[in-house]
Amino acid sequence: MRHRLPDGLELHYELHGNAEASQAMVFLNGLSQSTAAWAGLVHNLGKKYRLVLVDLIFQGQSDEAPEHRSFEDHAADLADLLKALELPTETILVGISYGGAVAQRFLVHHPELVQRGVLLSTFPYKDAYFDAIGASWKQALLAGGYPLMLDVMLPFVLGRSYFLNPIITIENLKNSKTSQSPTPERLLKLVRATEESGNYLEELRKVPVPVLVVHGQEDMLCTPEMGRAMYQSLPYAELEILPNVGHTLNLECIPDLIQLLDTFAAKALPVNQR
Repeated sequence: MRHRLPDGLELHYELHGNAEASQAMVFLNGLSQSTAAWAGLVHNLGKKYRLVLVDLIFQGQSDEAPEHRSFEDHAADLADLLKALELPTETILVGISYGGAVAQRFLVHHPELVQRGVLLSTFPYKDAYFDAIGASWKQALLAGGYPLMLDVMLPFVLGRSYFLNPIITIENLKNSKTSQSPTPERLLKLVRATEESGNYLEELRKVPVPVLVVHGQEDMLCTPEMGRAMYQSLPYAELEILPNVGHTLNLECIPDLIQLLDTFAAKALPVNQR
């Protein structure tokens, strides 16, 4: 489905699951992901929840803008979509990695539109190691397009445990990703938002809703330390560090992720959120 934004560009989104549910989950993708990244969760979670999968501008089937968008811009786009959708009483925003950075801004600037947040494998700040990884991905993209970028990315976005015991073979994973590869132009504009972002920990202290923070113990990019820092800054937070898991939680540990989301959604909201 398509949603026209105030600037005329269109977001691609999908509606799945139980249309009569009292709770909705909205999912935001990682940097090079699309709505397809959540396929492993849709069937199970769709039994109980209304699900909204969103491609941000420059992702998947959404439009491409002339200029890059900041994380705050993406959050404003999402706010416009959610106002139009008029979702059930309780909405839970779930963002992974890049989508988690957007979700952080959304929880600060548009908290009236959601009742809970889930931040998966994401970053509230960057350090020199994070920037070095990002620079290597960008150079690979410029030198060899998305296929070379993917080769460079995989050891950082999948845990060591995944390589030793893959759910989908690395070869098949590469083939499936490159067959739907984003253009370098789109990826470079997405990367700009990360390059220009700063330390967001102080802003997170303003988030008025409960937030679940989840990181993989083997995540080399968005480290468990980043997860702990968000947990300590957020006023109403829970933290889960998953063993033997890397960065791509929506592939590496689907059953665990489904259980965490389901358990978090079932908890009573604070009195001021009801």
